[in-house]
Amino acid sequence: MIVKNLYDDVIGTDADVDSKQWTSRRLLLAKDGMGFSLHDTLIKEGEDLHLWYKNHLEAVYCIEGEGEIYDKATGITHPIREGTVYALNEHDQHILRANKGSQMRMVCVFNPPVTGRETHDKDGSYNLPSED
Repeated sequence: MIVKNLYDDVIGTDADVDSKQWTSRRLLLAKDGMGFSLHDTLIKEGEDLHLWYKNHLEAVYCIEGEGEIYDKATGITHPIREGTVYALNEHDQHILRANKGSQMRMVCVFNPPVTGRETHDKDGSYNLPSED
C-alpha cells in the first residue's frame, strides 16, 4: 500500500516541480509501479501552455479555478472550471489557458507514468522514460 500526503511528503521534495507557467506536485510516479502517474498541478494565472503529449495519454480533472482548452486539430475551445474533466485520448495538441485572476488546480493522470523530473520539450511533450 502506498500512502502519501501532499503537504507532508511531496511539497518541497524532488517530486515538487516548478516552472514559470505551472507547478506539478507528483503524487505517484513510475517508480511506484502503478502503471500511471498522478499529479496535483497548478496552472499559473493568465498562462497559455502549448502542449502535445505525443508519448502519453492524459486525463485531467479541474478542482479549482477557470480557464479553457483549445483543441488545435478541431479549432474548438472548451471552457474549464471546477468539476470539468478532459481526456487527451488521441495525443491531442492543445493550448491550456488559465484565466487572468484565476489559478487553475488540476488533478492529472499520465499513462505511461512519468518518472518525476520531466519538463516539457519545445513541442510541449514529455519524452518517454528510458528503459534503464
